[in-house]
Amino acid sequence: MHTVIFDLDGTLADTSGDLLAAANHCFRQMGHGDVLVNGQDAAVALRGGRRMLTHGLERVGAYDEATVDAFYPVLLEAYAAEIDTHTQFYPGAIGAVERLKDAGYGVGICTNKPEGLADLLLTRMGVRHVFASLVGADTLPVRKPDPAPLREAARRAGGHPDRCVLIGDSDTDRNTALAAGVPSVLVTFGPSGGDMAALRPEALLHHFDDLPELVPNLIGAAA
Repeated sequence: MHTVIFDLDGTLADTSGDLLAAANHCFRQMGHGDVLVNGQDAAVALRGGRRMLTHGLERVGAYDEATVDAFYPVLLEAYAAEIDTHTQFYPGAIGAVERLKDAGYGVGICTNKPEGLADLLLTRMGVRHVFASLVGADTLPVRKPDPAPLREAARRAGGHPDRCVLIGDSDTDRNTALAAGVPSVLVTFGPSGGDMAALRPEALLHHFDDLPELVPNLIGAAA
């Protein structure tokens, strides 16, 4: 079977609002107030919890690695409590996934979000059952851009690791696909969409409605 594997944050869904809220919860506890700004810092949010804490502390001139380590669990707890308050799937995302499944492709997720949080988010959003596989940052001993999580996501979705395509939104996703020797499609509607062409993926995606017709050109018809 051919498989289509998706990144989650910034690719399938805009999760930045809830991520930034969790980070600002931490900054308020530190006494800095709300340091990160919705919209302005969306790209930082989609790089993960530690990146948000680091960026925010650098902004207020208070960066310390021990502080990042201490507040990372606090951030994760706050995020889990309000994981689906502001998060929205990008227009057409789930419809495109369903169309790919109807065409015979296996679909799965390979994310650098911790697996438990990714599972919680998808369950809360009512779509966990749509995806045959879910591989997170802590599912394996390594994470993207190591190719192993992508290959594992393809296998768990019922496919062969050499016959998949990765849909993503970052240099991490591009480098993961390169390391795995498979094509990548990078979305242009995320916070860093304007930077995706420079990464020279096999294709750019401007709207999810176009994905079901794009995939066969990259990996062939479902088999």
